[in-house]
Amino acid sequence: MAAESFSHYKDILIVLGAAGIVIPLLLRVGVNSILGFLIVGLLLGPHVLGRLAEVVPALQMLSLSDAGGVSELAELGVVFLLFLIGLELSFERLKTMRRLVFGFGGLQVILCTIALGVLAFWFGFDPAQAFVVGMALALSSTAIVIQLLSDQKRLGTQTGRMSFAVLLMQDVAVIPMLLLVTALATPASGNLAFNLSWALGQAVLAAVLIVLVGRYALTPLLRLVASEKSPELFMATVLFIAVGTGAASTLAGLSMAMGAFIAGLVLAETEFRRAIETIIEPFKGLLLGLFFLLVGLNLELDVLSQSPLTIAVATLSILVIKTTIVMGLGAAFKLPQRSVFEAAALLAPGGEFAFVLLAAATTLGLFTQTATAPVLLVVTLSMMLIPALSYLATRLRATLEKTNPIQNETPPEPASGHVIIAGFGRVGTLVADMLIEQSIPYIAMDFDMVNVTRGRKANYKVYYGDASQLAFLQACGLMDAKALAITMDAPSRVEQILKTVRGQQKDLKIIARARDERHAQKLYELGATEAVPETIEASLQLAEALLVETGVPMGLAIAAVHERRDQSRQLLGRMDRRAEVAKVRSRLQSMKPRDL
Repeated sequence: MAAESFSHYKDILIVLGAAGIVIPLLLRVGVNSILGFLIVGLLLGPHVLGRLAEVVPALQMLSLSDAGGVSELAELGVVFLLFLIGLELSFERLKTMRRLVFGFGGLQVILCTIALGVLAFWFGFDPAQAFVVGMALALSSTAIVIQLLSDQKRLGTQTGRMSFAVLLMQDVAVIPMLLLVTALATPASGNLAFNLSWALGQAVLAAVLIVLVGRYALTPLLRLVASEKSPELFMATVLFIAVGTGAASTLAGLSMAMGAFIAGLVLAETEFRRAIETIIEPFKGLLLGLFFLLVGLNLELDVLSQSPLTIAVATLSILVIKTTIVMGLGAAFKLPQRSVFEAAALLAPGGEFAFVLLAAATTLGLFTQTATAPVLLVVTLSMMLIPALSYLATRLRATLEKTNPIQNETPPEPASGHVIIAGFGRVGTLVADMLIEQSIPYIAMDFDMVNVTRGRKANYKVYYGDASQLAFLQACGLMDAKALAITMDAPSRVEQILKTVRGQQKDLKIIARARDERHAQKLYELGATEAVPETIEASLQLAEALLVETGVPMGLAIAAVHERRDQSRQLLGRMDRRAEVAKVRSRLQSMKPRDL
């Protein structure tokens, strides 16, 4: 019984061990986490660990005994990835980047599909198979490229923006590609046009149903759950929506990934977008890592040993063809060629959706596993080259700029600082109004669904979420924020948020609402730039109104209030600014009464 129990949990232990022990060690030596899962899968596979186990039987304990069961979890990684891509999309974002996304990115997908389809036909695939292979090879790795650019803090550069635009177009193109695969695999009872129309009709019907359910059921459901202020219930609901919409789409003959993508698109414009991203991201990272682990596990290394020259030529051909097309499109769109060259190096290798397309085509009978094995091997090998290609492209660009600098290249767009407002009650709303009057960008958040709903109805940029969660704050642009205003009236939550932010951002200006003098002193000790005690401020405003109403000129009343506020700050351990207040008071006293 004990042996059976261990066998049941062994696969889970291997996956968690890879994610919790092996991958962090690989990260320490500079290996991307996605590539790390690929390498681990390759090592655990039958061609490495399997052959060593023939010599040392004890190593069999480290092999995955039920890869089929684990693959169901791995599929959820792709589902969550498409769900997050849907969340990232918005009409405003597409409108801003339409030239790069639909022009540059759209032509890249079309031209690479045609060129690589011809190459596949030359390698012996029939026309339908060659077309599917061309589509699969035209795609690049969103997971690796975005993570690599993010780690290097280069997403905001020209290379980052071009790469993101093309990857965004490719991710959107996956949906019609899956429809084309379904149409091509439909039995020959009708022609291709009929099959494609039928598949497209199913997709449109499913999309409409998901959109209607999302608008009239999912969003109200999230509001209802959020009003309970339970992070656990909200997380369970989000996971239910992501997986449930994907499962529902399979009833229409579509993929789970497509249903999840549409659901993400529906929720992209709601107040829950950033909170959902925060919840889904860890699950996506682990399950997508599991997906790549299984890719490495299922690689047919025998194909490489039998035809090393063919595999090498095919891999090099793909890299050259995709690089040439991206460079040519960059010239046609008059983009900076050195940035285009860096982007081409990142986009030339294959991507994770090639496995999704080819798996779907194999399931539908277009391919056999033997036929797709060389293609999958080429895709995997090219993906493993992404960090090296990025490094070489960056070094080559640096060398060229030293020997032949150019002056007319447009610099990257500067990141515009914004203010984060944590808490959107009456105080947070007033702060937002004043920022809007001064044209200062902001993002507001609140854990109370009543405040979020009220703010959204009044067209404020407020989102549902827990400001004490670092991941959520980062999703709201904490690293690029100009300042943080903590306006909520719960002292413990104010302190918790302050601790969280100060642990990550030492220099960020933080203005926090305090209950009284003692609470303000504690906030200063925790690192607040300014702490505003509400009891003192209420008293000062009352005193100012009283002074004015009893005949004291307004200017003198304001100066007196400022002096008293400064004394309070001094008592709380702040900098002494009495000299500055004295100058203001002296200037006001020198003015004539009618000027006051």
